[in-house]
Amino acid sequence: MFKNPFIKQLFGSFLDLAPILAVVLVFQVLVIRQSIPDVGNLIAGTLFVVLGLTLFVHGLEQSLFPIGESMAYALARKGSLFWLLTFAFCLGFGTTVAEPALIAIAQEAASIASKAGIIGQTEDAKDSYAFGLRITVALSVGFAILVGVLRIIRGWPLYYLIIGGYCGVIIMTPFAPPEIIGIAYDSGGVTTSTITVPLVTALGVGLATAIKGA
Repeated sequence: MFKNPFIKQLFGSFLDLAPILAVVLVFQVLVIRQSIPDVGNLIAGTLFVVLGLTLFVHGLEQSLFPIGESMAYALARKGSLFWLLTFAFCLGFGTTVAEPALIAIAQEAASIASKAGIIGQTEDAKDSYAFGLRITVALSVGFAILVGVLRIIRGWPLYYLIIGGYCGVIIMTPFAPPEIIGIAYDSGGVTTSTITVPLVTALGVGLATAIKGA
């Protein structure tokens, strides 16, 4: 349809956002039955989001994705298990810390915890809580990717890890403080977003290319 790759990607970003816009418009007009406020700002904001998402994804594909894939391939070829696992952990940790969705939910969680009296209402307390949440999730993702890389190398069945992980979560949930259960589940979901997924995928592709039978 579009010969220019950037225009094609721009249109793809718009299609990705279209369902969200449709839901908002339908509920605003048909359910709430109110006029859409600040239509000009809404249109401008939507265009900025589409453009920003397109540039962001394009940048990942042109730079970080190839780098992650080539480094994983090179480390696997080098045969150093230590450095390969270290790279996997650092990649998972670094991408998760920088994940915009996690940053947003960490800030929101800190605000809710402050209002509930779980932490202090100062900005320092909120920042400390949000930062601690991000670091905790990032460490967990880094460890999970490390185990995933080890699974690829050793050839372990995937369902062992999936079933084991779910069983661990189910067992820990009743013993966890009630105020963190919802945040814990939500934090796990938002880690699979715009930064983490492309780079972790690149890591897997690089390993699969270098390791026979992966």
